[in-house]
Amino acid sequence: MARGYWLMKSEPFKYSWDELVKDGQTYWDGVRNYEARNNLAAMKNGDLALYYHSNEGKEVVGIAEIVGEGYPDPTSDDPQWVVVDVVPVVPFTQPVTLATIKNDPNLSEIALVKRGRLSVVPITPEEFRYVARLGKTKVPKVADSVAAKRGAKGPGGKGAKK
Repeated sequence: MARGYWLMKSEPFKYSWDELVKDGQTYWDGVRNYEARNNLAAMKNGDLALYYHSNEGKEVVGIAEIVGEGYPDPTSDDPQWVVVDVVPVVPFTQPVTLATIKNDPNLSEIALVKRGRLSVVPITPEEFRYVARLGKTKVPKVADSVAAKRGAKGPGGKGAKK
């Protein structure tokens, strides 16, 4: 099955890339938008996500991997809301700002711009690789998947506060 590519937003004062690196793994909680929830539910082990700092910084700062597929959000009493487990994979050598993305004609259709209010959006493999190149960062190969190495064990990360 093909790997999926995503962009996940977090306000750095709530849960930054550095906190994800320190924690080593987290569940992506607090999503309360139906479209973003459906995006979380569609994520598969081994999918990659651009980690975007929203509100402060407004830049892509790293690549994370999905290592636990959708399960009920432990921060909600409503079982319709889901989380996924994520791990940090690689920081960007050079963060890629929202201004750079908006001004690049190769990214004119990226969901970060078209669906800017959503905290979790799918992006194309080409967009993902292009943003990684702008950030001077190599996209990890499927063979180097954290999920595959771990056997994609299920839920169990520390909660993110987005």
